Amino acid sequence: MSAVPAQQLPAQQVPARPSPVRESPARQSPVRESPTEQVTAVEPARRPVDRVREACEAGPGEAPATPGGSSLRHAISEVAARTGLTTHTLRWYERIGLLDPVDRSHAGRRLYSDDDLARLAFLGRLRLTGMPVADMLRYVELVREGDHTIEGRRELLVAHREEVRQKIADLHATLAVLDYKIDRYSGKKAQSQ
Repeated sequence: MSAVPAQQLPAQQVPARPSPVRESPARQSPVRESPTEQVTAVEPARRPVDRVREACEAGPGEAPATPGGSSLRHAISEVAARTGLTTHTLRWYERIGLLDPVDRSHAGRRLYSDDDLARLAFLGRLRLTGMPVADMLRYVELVREGDHTIEGRRELLVAHREEVRQKIADLHATLAVLDYKIDRYSGKKAQSQ
């Protein structure tokens, strides 16, 4: 076949190339657009807590339902933007085993699945509660071992929940001290005026 510019080739013969990613104003998640036309997101905006709930209900390693039932592939930069994790942290999570080995493109670039995003959402919540990475890794190992480890997973999460509740109680006590001081200083300010 002679070298013919892509614009002159019929549509089915135009070589596929990655499409640029842009942010959808409706839901702040990347939407692919073709080189010739824009595709807008029709999906209604969801609150972050709804996305986390869906990811947690699906469970680690299970993808939340996606429109059309497809499992999308996401570049590492897209995953970093969605999760707030750095690309270095994503690679580290894979290296230490928090994530299963990530698929690669023909060029060797990481392509994360919806399953990976669901696991990252759950791990992000665990990390936010202060769970040590070693405990997160233990949890993921239990998940990989199968359903016979459900009780062990439950025990690990129950123990961590107690730690989180204690931290919350400590924060409430600290907040009460701050409120007392602020009220006291507000009273002194009113008296001096």
